[in-house]
Amino acid sequence: MASVALNVTRTGHVMQIIRDRIARRILTPGARLPSVRAMAEATGFSKSTVVEAYDRLAADGVIRARPGAGFYVAAPLPPLSLDRIGAEVEREVDPLWMLRQSLAERPGALMPGCGWLPDDWLAGAPIRKALRATARSDADGPLTGYASLLGSPPLRALLARRLDEQGIGAAPDQILLTDSSTQALDLVARFLLEPGDTVLVDDPCYFNFLALLRAHRANVIGIPMTPNGPDVNAFAAALAEHRPRFYLTNSAVHNPTGATLSAATAHRLLKLAAAHDLVIVEDDIFADFEHTPAPRLAAFDGLDRVIRIGSFSKSVTAAIRCGHIAARRDWIESLADLRIATSMSGNPLSAEILHMVLTDGSYRRHIESLRTRLARATARTMKRLRDVGIEPWIAPAAGLFVWGRLPGGRDAAALARVALTENIVLAPGNVFSTNGVWGDYLRFNVVMSDDDRVSAFLAAALKSGRLPATA
Repeated sequence: MASVALNVTRTGHVMQIIRDRIARRILTPGARLPSVRAMAEATGFSKSTVVEAYDRLAADGVIRARPGAGFYVAAPLPPLSLDRIGAEVEREVDPLWMLRQSLAERPGALMPGCGWLPDDWLAGAPIRKALRATARSDADGPLTGYASLLGSPPLRALLARRLDEQGIGAAPDQILLTDSSTQALDLVARFLLEPGDTVLVDDPCYFNFLALLRAHRANVIGIPMTPNGPDVNAFAAALAEHRPRFYLTNSAVHNPTGATLSAATAHRLLKLAAAHDLVIVEDDIFADFEHTPAPRLAAFDGLDRVIRIGSFSKSVTAAIRCGHIAARRDWIESLADLRIATSMSGNPLSAEILHMVLTDGSYRRHIESLRTRLARATARTMKRLRDVGIEPWIAPAAGLFVWGRLPGGRDAAALARVALTENIVLAPGNVFSTNGVWGDYLRFNVVMSDDDRVSAFLAAALKSGRLPATA
């Protein structure tokens, strides 16, 4: 099985070479491709690999075979892009690269590096039920009107009750609805930052934190992550040296490591934050996946200097965009002004549907089922990874992710590029890192990685001897 997967990898590499030459106008319609022998010599692959690649390109209509004369370009050329004239520069493997790969249209792709659940694991039936109920309603507001200043009062009241269950005291007027947790973080960054301000993040951290903070021209400093939270000594040193504006973290189900913040670490972080007048932004979008609630900075702090962000895109659906911010009342007032200035109003239809899903009784059963299924998928994925030589950093207590180290210090970014030729999207470690110290790690989505095809590819690629070690 491994040898077959390895052969397919080489085939995909040859196919990509030809597609790139066509896109760059090196090969134009009617041009003859290099002979099978010449391509085999140029790539170092076998002639049978080249023949298979050419046959697959012909089947896709990219090239055509002329008996006795070789292979010729058949496909119409794509529109010329100026950035492809001359020598091609391969896009850097960074947070935006990861976002592009995750969101690209890839029919039939395997997505072990993505950050969400498959459609059939989400709340499809409750959403359809809520959509039908909304369509039958005589109230036109959710279908036709603007949202109120802070967003749907019933949904904010419900969120306040849910936060109270987590030990976070927040009244409805301390909650602002947003279109997503990403928009929530963007508003917080607009509220707190000036260009050049310093922000502390975990290293590693969710890669879109890095992309968004860089869009705000922030100076981003990474704090080494441990299984119990950030390294407190490094955190204290960074506070003294950099005087950051805020610290951004996932404290409960950490992305990408799966780590859980300990109570002792939380108390030390909050003492340091108080001493240095530091704001903490706690992204808590994976909260409902926990079996037992972990310590929350927002709960210990009482929303004094902690801003809490949440959404339901991971547990309900990403198609209904509805996040929220919980914070001090005076901060919520300023954040609401920013919301008006940048996007006018929220989405009352999304809020109405989400409120129905959360209150019809099915969500609790849905989440309980998800927790059980995720625990089983995590156990299976960890075994699969160990079987091919990838060692998990920790055994996560909950959530979607396993953070795994490649054997022999192999370069995860190089492996991710090879995987793309096979229509497999991996998440290499350094897209999550400010310091570039996780180059031999990958983040694995436990549901998307529980697949024989992913295991076969990883086994073949790691045994091939063609992957370099990290620098």
